[in-house]
Amino acid sequence: MITEEKTREESKDLNPKKRGLGRGLNALFDDDESPAAPVKTVAPAADPADEENSDSAQARKVISIDKVQPNPHQPRRVLDMAAIEELSASIKEHGVLQPLLVRRSPNNEGYYEIIAGERRWRASQRAQLHDVPVIILDLDDAQAYEIALIENLQREDLNPMDEAVGYQKMLEEYKYTQDQLAKKIGKSRSHIANMVRLTGLTTLVQAHLSDGTISIGHARALLKTKHPDELVKKIVSGGLSVRQTERLAADGSPFGPKKSSGPRARSQPGKDVDTLALEKEVSNALGMNVSIDGSGQSGTLKIQFKSLDQLDEVLHRLSHFPGSRLGG
Repeated sequence: MITEEKTREESKDLNPKKRGLGRGLNALFDDDESPAAPVKTVAPAADPADEENSDSAQARKVISIDKVQPNPHQPRRVLDMAAIEELSASIKEHGVLQPLLVRRSPNNEGYYEIIAGERRWRASQRAQLHDVPVIILDLDDAQAYEIALIENLQREDLNPMDEAVGYQKMLEEYKYTQDQLAKKIGKSRSHIANMVRLTGLTTLVQAHLSDGTISIGHARALLKTKHPDELVKKIVSGGLSVRQTERLAADGSPFGPKKSSGPRARSQPGKDVDTLALEKEVSNALGMNVSIDGSGQSGTLKIQFKSLDQLDEVLHRLSHFPGSRLGG
């Protein structure tokens, strides 16, 4: 079961210096608060006028859950509803042990926008709480998105596509450089660059990467092919490895290596024993050369004839062939 206490303990164990996450999210919380403290022990909300006149960039209080709104730019685009249900059960029993990070809504006066803690907010709604503890921060859009992105990366809540889109938003909309972003989140510059490249994938490939049916290795290989949608279908249906995907992507075709002539062609693997045996059996039955090509459940059968008389003989034999393979 997911519990608020477990989430808080995991957060306290993080080493900001080791992870390179700048000031870290732990600095935003009061470590003197007991993890088991119920919501009612948090100081009640102050008068809004007093709050507006305060010089503090950080205010901790309890506010009505109806005054809290989700972040429209939440980096995590898909929420695990099963996990939220588990969290709701924990909140019913223990309360909300870790405050939500919020800022004053830039669009709705008197309301607050979630920076971090949307799952706690949704779980609290399901637990039918009337109030939630919050930490109010004075942040602009870029700072709010940065903290939301870091919070999700710390908890490993983002799938690869969400992470890639988050980096791209920081670079393009909030004008971070790759070096600045790398320092902020504790990743290498090359990691940032490689992840952002994933936003160039087709919609179908992005969907498979988001739901985990293909890996980042598969996705990177698909960036190099002209037929990403066809190839990703083959990857999913055939359970292809990253190495197999790289070979197909390098070939430029989603359907396998192209035929070639010369020494390179001789190095290609030949037909399997069963196919060769079947070719020989049908050739003997028809008295003509037969070639069978294909893989899996489909392929082609070619019969070579040298005259119309031979073609007529083929049609006659096919219609009267007694063998079990060709029927008749």
